[in-house]
Amino acid sequence: MNKTVKTGAMLLAAYGTSIAVSKQLAKNEKRAIRPYFTGRAPYVFAHRGGMKLAPESTMPAFNEAARLEVDGFEIDIRVTKDDVIVVFHDAYVDRVSNGTGLIADQTLSELQHLDFGYYFKDINGDYPFRGKDARIVTLEELITKFPDKRINIDIKDRPETVAGAKAPELLNQLITRLGAADRVVVTSFHDEQTARFKSLNQAVATGAGVNEVRKAYALYTSGYGHLYQPEADTFQIPASFRGIRLDSARWMSFLASHNIAVGYWVINSIDEMDDLLQKGAHTIVTDRPDLAYHLIKERYRK
Repeated sequence: MNKTVKTGAMLLAAYGTSIAVSKQLAKNEKRAIRPYFTGRAPYVFAHRGGMKLAPESTMPAFNEAARLEVDGFEIDIRVTKDDVIVVFHDAYVDRVSNGTGLIADQTLSELQHLDFGYYFKDINGDYPFRGKDARIVTLEELITKFPDKRINIDIKDRPETVAGAKAPELLNQLITRLGAADRVVVTSFHDEQTARFKSLNQAVATGAGVNEVRKAYALYTSGYGHLYQPEADTFQIPASFRGIRLDSARWMSFLASHNIAVGYWVINSIDEMDDLLQKGAHTIVTDRPDLAYHLIKERYRK
């Protein structure tokens, strides 16, 4: 045996021993399943209300998604100038309304005068929602109007902004006042925002940020997955990220073994929806709740 082969064999043996020892020392306590995730799976969430069917984040979209019997809505939130939480994705209103400017620089009253269906086109290239009731929606309105729907809330305002600094506290106050703790899950791409919310409210389910997903995936792929201690109740992830596939059945099984509900966004192909669900996905987030409706009815809830 030459020196290189011998060294490789020694390193491999040391690696195997390290994994074996760490497994003996690892704590195998499972994270408790939150009430939010005790419903009948799979869940189908309308992304921004189902933005391919009606203007995103408006009542026409949420109403249509509810008609299609989705389990809930995947939404984004922003904080207005007068500290109201509104359902909205972008920092600016320009892309989807006839107005301009930052959400954070406008009051709710000012935003209510804008037409958020202004740029929505149907398949014929028409603008069927211009001048109709496609207005800004507050989070309180959404939670109150749909008491039977779960809501996946993504905090969009960055933690270092004025609006972002207020968002976790305002969100906690609203959820507590409405008694909606078991109906919402709080997520953010900014791990700091989720952490700040969790410091205020331990009863509400939370989703993993980018850093949490990276940590879990690194441990899983390195053979040290048994050392992973979850800090989130759900992973909301794409099927692939920068060339890395995140949609394998083994990866989903790993997360499920830690009582983590894995959801995929944004899935608009009925074949991809079915493939992910067959592999073990818990939640599908889609712009096309109409397609998901037919799939779930035909294959999963006959």
